[in-house]
Amino acid sequence: MKCDLTSPPDYRHDTVLPLPVEVSADAWAVDAACSGNPGKMEYRGIDLATGAQVFHYGPVFGTNNIGEFLAIVHALALMEQKGMRKTIYSDSFTAITWVRKMQCKTKLELNGKTEQLHQVIARAENWLRTHPFRVPIIQWDTRAWGDIPADFGRK
Repeated sequence: MKCDLTSPPDYRHDTVLPLPVEVSADAWAVDAACSGNPGKMEYRGIDLATGAQVFHYGPVFGTNNIGEFLAIVHALALMEQKGMRKTIYSDSFTAITWVRKMQCKTKLELNGKTEQLHQVIARAENWLRTHPFRVPIIQWDTRAWGDIPADFGRK
């Protein structure tokens, strides 16, 4: 598909959020924000059909990539817990890759400030290894569609 940057995308009219027609409304969008890198990090998931925040975690001391990774795993685990199956959109190629490889390849130093987050990462990696998932994880096309709806708007 060729991206035409001269004309805006066509939008769906069956959701409360302005979503491009290529985006499934039966989905969750996830994103993380970090003030400094590393720094104060948080992440969340948004239901694209309703615009409601489905989950939020943080702030904790971490990195943006860790937050993006954990947001996807959080969405997967919550969907499994609720017996749901929806598409997950993330704008992070790195996080999607880490999830597919079932390993967070962070270089964040392990110390007293980051020990708890490293424990959360280990639990997330273990969850990925022990829970097969068949949920589509799609990279959000920011250039064509604008910011992902879960974006914290702090650019």
